[in-house]
Amino acid sequence: MSNKVAFISGATGGIGFQVAKRLGQDGYTVILNGIEDAKGAERLAELKEAGIEAEYHGFDVTDEHAVTAAITAVGEKYGKIDVVVNNAGGLGGRSPIEGMETDFFRKVMALNLDSAFFVSRAAIPFLKKSDNASIINFTSNAAWNAGGPGAGIYGTSKAAVHTLTRALAKELAPASIRVNAVSPGTIDTPFHAQIKETKPEVFASWANSIMLGRLGQPEEVASAISFLVSKDASFITAETLQIGGGQALGI
Repeated sequence: MSNKVAFISGATGGIGFQVAKRLGQDGYTVILNGIEDAKGAERLAELKEAGIEAEYHGFDVTDEHAVTAAITAVGEKYGKIDVVVNNAGGLGGRSPIEGMETDFFRKVMALNLDSAFFVSRAAIPFLKKSDNASIINFTSNAAWNAGGPGAGIYGTSKAAVHTLTRALAKELAPASIRVNAVSPGTIDTPFHAQIKETKPEVFASWANSIMLGRLGQPEEVASAISFLVSKDASFITAETLQIGGGQALGI
């Protein structure tokens, strides 16, 4: 059994699964979370076939009681947690703020902010038992530019995650727990599958707004996280790393 343990939320597809795969290759026992149990079982089998030690825990990261129960079970089983990657999140839909339903507002904030808070809070006692503990949160360009049409609350939630990252970094520094965030640009994942299939010209045009002239790959986000949680990054905390090929600057 590996002596390093990493928990990744929203890890049954896209960036989250590539992060799980990479950390598994780095020697971690990876704990995958998701809400699609059939997909979770497939991903678990894929990791184990690659020789990676892994578990799947199906629960909704916006349910604080489910989060606390699952994280506590993992922490008690392994005696510690070394890495938490708060990857779960999403747009949740689009709506202008004028006329926005309160339930929609709550849903988007819960998906992006509450989830990171619930997981981090539950994991802290077990992170304190690690000799190289890290939390990685996911923010977005939308945290700075307030998002595209109808994505203002998504941007607001991601801006809150940016500040939560810094708050956790301040609070946990005395325990030598590092807290950083990544801010991926446009990454070629199933998240964009619908527009890729229905409007390929729009999808192709996105590369024009990226300085490096292409979309990112999930593996490129995973490799950055691999570095951030490693001892090579032992003096890096409270930072947000843009992984967007220069997209945040615009061209």
